[in-house]
Amino acid sequence: MKKFLAILAFLTLSIGVTFAQRIAYVDSEYIIRHIPEYSAAQKQLDDLAKKWQDDIDRQYDEIEKLYRAYQNDHALLSEDLRRRREDEIVNKEKQVKELQRQRFGFGGELEKERTRLFQPIQDRVAKAIEAFAKAQGFDFIVDKGGEMAFLYANPALDKSNDIITRLGYKPNPALLQQNQ
Repeated sequence: MKKFLAILAFLTLSIGVTFAQRIAYVDSEYIIRHIPEYSAAQKQLDDLAKKWQDDIDRQYDEIEKLYRAYQNDHALLSEDLRRRREDEIVNKEKQVKELQRQRFGFGGELEKERTRLFQPIQDRVAKAIEAFAKAQGFDFIVDKGGEMAFLYANPALDKSNDIITRLGYKPNPALLQQNQ
């Protein structure tokens, strides 16, 4: 009987604590769009990616020219010269593919640059959310913009504008309309 009462008391307290938790949500994508440094960093990253892609495209064009010249001269070349030109084309193509992998592949230069540019902004947002949660007494703040799927979210629980204000920016109602 004592065990039953102890379990009942524990369950009652657990349920009471569960209902006492304060939960809110934010939309990190909406918040980040309010930070001018984010837009500048995105433009810088886009420009760098375009520059690198143009360079790679130029190198592929050069390989294509070499291949066309090889095809035109194929009948006139000795076996040794054919092999050397083929090797040259294949090696150049391998070099360009490797450069493309280094710049755009997993863990590549573009990914490192993205982290370098965006991590300080994401850290500022995370610190602002944490400070807001502590100051307002929230137990959980979830991110609507992340992987979590919301079937319904009460707009009264959306604290994104409070985070934007805490970061020192003014919420833009036009962005809120785009967000919904």
